[in-house]
Amino acid sequence: MVEPVAAIDCGTNTIRLLIGDLPDIAHRESRVVRLGQGVDATGRLADEALDRAFAALDDYAALISSYGATRVRMCATSAVRDASNGAAFVDGVVARLGVAPDVLTGDQEAALTFDGAVRNLTGEAPEPVLVLDIGGGSTELVTDDRAHSMDVGSVRLHERHLHSDPPTAAEVAACVADIDAHLDAQPVDPAVARTVVGVAGTVLSIAAGVLGLDRYDRAVVDQARLPLAAVTAYVDRLVAMSVAERLELGWLDEGRADVIGAGALILTRVLARTGVETLVASEGDILDGIARSLV
Repeated sequence: MVEPVAAIDCGTNTIRLLIGDLPDIAHRESRVVRLGQGVDATGRLADEALDRAFAALDDYAALISSYGATRVRMCATSAVRDASNGAAFVDGVVARLGVAPDVLTGDQEAALTFDGAVRNLTGEAPEPVLVLDIGGGSTELVTDDRAHSMDVGSVRLHERHLHSDPPTAAEVAACVADIDAHLDAQPVDPAVARTVVGVAGTVLSIAAGVLGLDRYDRAVVDQARLPLAAVTAYVDRLVAMSVAERLELGWLDEGRADVIGAGALILTRVLARTGVETLVASEGDILDGIARSLV
């Protein structure tokens, strides 16, 4: 019997776990811990953010043990890369999991994301494929031969620009200008893509809204092909909502309700630079790439 592997992806907003004997997945879950709380402004991980992350990892460690997974890999991304006290987080992970997290470079993060997303694709996917991963602290744009990680994400831009509830027109304009400046300066040209695949929480949540779901349904969202006009129209509505109004949307995680407006703006600004007519939503992402690296 092959022992299952355990993969953990620690991002700026969420910590996610996958356990399985691939390609079979025995357990998959996500916790919103907001590890990157305030990192953009302070340059360090907040004590309360560390507490939330460690509480989630305590539970994950118990699950990994219960499934008998001995091959474990945890990858940490934007928030830990940027934090002056990232070593405190590393020490806490080792104490709970027995392994140190791999603090990925932007290029490593992009490569694992592309692998996880493309392997998950079904149906026709003309090349070049552009994979778009909007995280809490960074956004990855990845093709088969080029990748770039931009220091714009849903948490980072929300804290930087969208201070009102709902955000004002001036705040939204400032956020859009920030996104466009980063897109202008990065080397991956979205216009070359014939297929755009969006992964991770921001894109998948918006996909659920575009599809009109009352609650998030992984089976319905995964591989959904969404017309760009419908995505743009829905994002306009979502950005204009208050947090309370967003919380009434049954498909949206409470821990994402305040920051999803910034992530949604990143999505539409990237899509506006492509020539495709549909966005493919994919559950396969960096977490799957991490798991496959263990096999």
